[in-house]
Formats: sequence, C-alpha cells, structure tokens
Amino acid sequence: MKGIFSALMVAFDEHGNICEKGLREIIRYNIDVQEVDGLYVGGSTGENFMLSTEDKKRIFKITKDEAKDDICLIAQVGSPNLQEAVELGQYATTLGYDSLSAVTPFYYKFNFEEVKNYYQIIASETNNKLVIYTIPMLTGVNMSLQEFAELFAIEQVVGVKFTAADLFLLERIRLNFPDKIIYAGFDELLLPSVSLGVDGAIGSTYNINCARARKIFNLAQSGQITQAREIQHQCNDIISGLLKEDFFQSLKEMLSIQGVNAGLCKKPFKRLSSQRIAALKVLNKTYF
Repeated sequence: MKGIFSALMVAFDEHGNICEKGLREIIRYNIDVQEVDGLYVGGSTGENFMLSTEDKKRIFKITKDEAKDDICLIAQVGSPNLQEAVELGQYATTLGYDSLSAVTPFYYKFNFEEVKNYYQIIASETNNKLVIYTIPMLTGVNMSLQEFAELFAIEQVVGVKFTAADLFLLERIRLNFPDKIIYAGFDELLLPSVSLGVDGAIGSTYNINCARARKIFNLAQSGQITQAREIQHQCNDIISGLLKEDFFQSLKEMLSIQGVNAGLCKKPFKRLSSQRIAALKVLNKTYF
C-alpha cells in the first residue's frame, strides 16, 4: 500500500452522467502511462460528494474491473451519512479493494467522540483495512496527536491520508506511529513530507504528473535534496498553473490535451473558456 497513488478523476458527460469509456481511459492512463502504484477512488478529485450512492458504487465497480489486481486500490467511502459509508465500505470490500478510506464526517460540528464512533462503526461493519482521511481545510475537523492515537488504536485502521499543511503534526505522527502508513495529501508539499518519512502520497496531479512525484520520492529518500527540490519547483509551477482558475476542470482539460477522454466536471462546476484552454495548452507544452 506504499508509493504514489492518483486521486482518481471521473469522466462525466454534459448531463452529469458517468462516462464509462472515459473513466476507463483515465484508469488505463494512470496505470500504463503514469505508472502509479495505486488509485484512491471516490475522493474529492472524483467529485464524490456530488454523487448518488449508486453512482459511487458504479465507479468502484468499473475501476476494479479495469484495474483488476494490477495495482493497489483504496476506496474512499466516507460520508456524513454513516449508513451510506458502511454500505459503500461493504460493497468495495466485496469487490476486493485492498483498503477503505473515510474522510472525517463534515458539515455538522461533530465532536471527537462522535468522529471516533464513526470510524469504529465503519471498521467493525466492513472488516477491511481503513485509512483515516484528514483534510481540515475542507471539513473543518482538526485533530490532535492524542486523538490520532485513539483512532490508530482501532484494529482495522492502518494509516492516514494527511492533507494538511501542519508539518509539525505530521512529524509528530510519524515519530509516534512508525508502524502506520502515512500518505502525503498535498502534492505541493511532497518533498518536505517525504523528508519527514511518509510512506506514500495520494494526489490529484499524479493523474498527469506521477513521474516527477516518483523522482522526488526517490531522490529525497536517497538524500539528494537539492535535486528533489528542483523537481518540486517544477511540480509547483504546474500546480500554480492549474490553480489559477478552475482546478478540477483544468486538470481534466490537461488529461484531454494528453489524449485522454476525461470528460467534463459535474455542474455546478462551470465550463472552461477558450482563453483558459489555450493557457492550459501552453502549460502542457512547457512541462510535458
């Protein structure tokens, strides 16, 4: 379960329906061209929280059917609706996913006791490995080292997808829990995260930029920090270009430019302007 994982994008048509052909192309591109170690399916990058339960199941099924056992698959099943999270977790487990993951419950101001109970129920009802997904900037849920310790004490919890800029907390988690898998969740902070000892990374931009991420990982682990830093600069130039306007739509457009039928983003995400598409073609030509 270690290495570089793409947070899988999903192709949708103009009506917001899953485009199976496009989804399969994205999966194959990740496996055959990007050579990822795994896919993180059902995360924010896949527009997961805009989908019905049945659409989420369909994406899990298509991904497993296309990827088979060639790479590691993690199913993100977290939801403010605990019943849905359990149902999705059980379904992904029956499909043969290597692990589940679940974002902290959001929107309502759940206290830690409630958050812990949420993870305990998912773990006990699915009986699969479970990766905590912490992304405070979107969920508003911040957890302390002691609270992570309580979650890590749950038998099925094997690690965390750490999408936060708190490198001090990341270092403390790594030091205190050497047996847990830690995934860096911020692509733009990959180098400092690797230097702190993470086991892998899960990110949106690895759909198009896995090779550079792998170089950063390998160089940093061998102590070649200066060389790794130069590649991180390139990655962050690409990320800056994507973040200038409409990140998810821009990432799909980059896939399209690279020959992948990546489809559209679901509404209310807007369509890209011709000027934005032209700028992305320049970005692609410059770095790819």
